[in-house]
Amino acid sequence: MSPNDLLSLKNKVAIVTGGGNGIGRASSLMLAAHGASVVVADLKMKNATRVADEIEAQGGRALAVTCNVTDDDDRRALIDKTLEAFGGIHILVNNAGGGGAGKESPDDIDVERFASVFELNVFSIWRLCQLCAPHMRKAGDGSIINMSSMSSVNRSPAISAYASSKAAINHMTANLAHDYGPEIRVNAVGPGAVRTDALASVLTPEIEKAMLTHTPLERLGEPDDIAGAVLYFAAPISRWVSGQVLFVNGGGVQTLD
Repeated sequence: MSPNDLLSLKNKVAIVTGGGNGIGRASSLMLAAHGASVVVADLKMKNATRVADEIEAQGGRALAVTCNVTDDDDRRALIDKTLEAFGGIHILVNNAGGGGAGKESPDDIDVERFASVFELNVFSIWRLCQLCAPHMRKAGDGSIINMSSMSSVNRSPAISAYASSKAAINHMTANLAHDYGPEIRVNAVGPGAVRTDALASVLTPEIEKAMLTHTPLERLGEPDDIAGAVLYFAAPISRWVSGQVLFVNGGGVQTLD
């Protein structure tokens, strides 16, 4: 395989959930730049459309789809629209997720809230894998990339729902790799602290300095740093890698002491 082919996604079709902002947007643009046709799925259609328009303005192929990943009708519609537009599915980036990091003290949340975090972060991923897998097998080639987090291995207060849901993603990824191989590879990316709109809303110079105390590369991540890991797992260069979690974190942790 030539060097150019190692990162080529020519003739591949990718779905990116939560693709309208931050890491999802960066991943959508990255995959498109390397040749994939990208379905940008997002809860907000205007965000999905904006990213799809960016891809097409750069000469790529894209489709914007509104999708609530916790709704099975929306999940099924996402698959149907992808197949109608591009005729197949080769790559699934399960990026959509959320939780109340720092706001999940058991004194403050109830069972329903805890369960909703798992519904969004774990159950939706499992279901989208189930829906996409037959089409990947039909194509004879598939790569699923699940978005985990450094929270899956860190230990911090008031984050028990989010952190445990991300830990579940790690173990689910490893087990699904056995279920879906050999045609489909299943891996996960675990970001550290990344400069997204969500982080910017709470970040101060003092907080940033404290977060970088235990980070050898001495900077926060950028969305493109995570998108590069997504590309690695999507592309042929990782063709003998499955069931793995790649932590992209500047070599350390960004938790506050």
